[in-house]
Amino acid sequence: MTAPRTPGAALRLSGLSKRYAGTAAVDRVDLDVASGEFITLLGPSGSGKTTTLSMIAGFTAPSDGSVVCDGDEITAVPPHRRGLGMVFQNYSLFPHLNVRENVEFPLRQRGVAKPQRVKRALAALELVELGARANAKPGELSGGQQQRVALARALVFEPRLLLMDEPFGALDRALRERLQIELRRLHRELGITVVFVTHDQEEALTLSDRIAVFNQGRIEQVGTPEELYAQPETLFVSQFIGESNAIRGDVSDGVFFGPDGIRAPAPATADGSAIAIIRPERIAINGTPSAAACALAGSVTDLTFLGAQRRMEIATAAGPLIVRTGVESGAPGIGGDVTLSWSPEHAAVFSDPSHHAEKSNPWTETLAPSTSDSPM
Repeated sequence: MTAPRTPGAALRLSGLSKRYAGTAAVDRVDLDVASGEFITLLGPSGSGKTTTLSMIAGFTAPSDGSVVCDGDEITAVPPHRRGLGMVFQNYSLFPHLNVRENVEFPLRQRGVAKPQRVKRALAALELVELGARANAKPGELSGGQQQRVALARALVFEPRLLLMDEPFGALDRALRERLQIELRRLHRELGITVVFVTHDQEEALTLSDRIAVFNQGRIEQVGTPEELYAQPETLFVSQFIGESNAIRGDVSDGVFFGPDGIRAPAPATADGSAIAIIRPERIAINGTPSAAACALAGSVTDLTFLGAQRRMEIATAAGPLIVRTGVESGAPGIGGDVTLSWSPEHAAVFSDPSHHAEKSNPWTETLAPSTSDSPM
């Protein structure tokens, strides 16, 4: 098996929607995917990412909108005629066929002669480092090996567009990380376009050229992992990508005012009740704050060792805050007093959509990464 002679396919979704009994599972999604790009559809359970992938594959008919691949509209083209590779969380291997025969199957469907089928299947297995297991049955393989067989089967006919739906979701963390490294290598070597669905933000940040963050059937933001983390455009994205501290306050004349004199520049779109988002690593501990910095006194209530970092929970007058520091920082243990500080420019301010709701703490809450395990 050799790398495709042509670059990966470009993909365009225009106004793509899917409604069930009047409820929009996907609502007017527009997305352009460049040739050879690795893009991830990321979001919590029920956000519409899997339904979007299913419409790209042709398994689900859109209610509105179009799917265009390399300039050709394929919205009404049957799945088997789209020429797309697919890898699912469920490996879907044939238990009565050996590994090589499973990988050959797409070539058999396309009428490829047996000698060429065998040659290409063995080459695809070498690509995923399973050439030595060609004659094994799927039941003799580990879960990670079975997933690599499924990947080889999706690649053997050299598709220009590969769709992957939670492919590593059933694997343990160490194996998942190894397969992520292999997938990055294959993507670089083959140059195909990959559309990858996951609810795991760490996986998305690790693999992707760009990420489309889904929420309630719509795309909230599309950007590189760095852009989404450092420059979130919506409150949802700032909360969903990475761990954050959220401090509630009010915006007046372009300035956010929080408790204990906390201030931050606010966008023109924010007014009235607002939330300031600060990443844990942006908060300095026991430093000498500048005159312009926000500063809070606090007390350590929890401390977790994470190898190269410590994760600290700090009780402050503004509520609990999370701080990540290096292990060499010399920070005190639980019960110790600290001074926290950060630059106002490091806070992202958004209008508070829930300011009418009652809160157990009116000022602040800690926002952790999503832990949903549902593949939607």
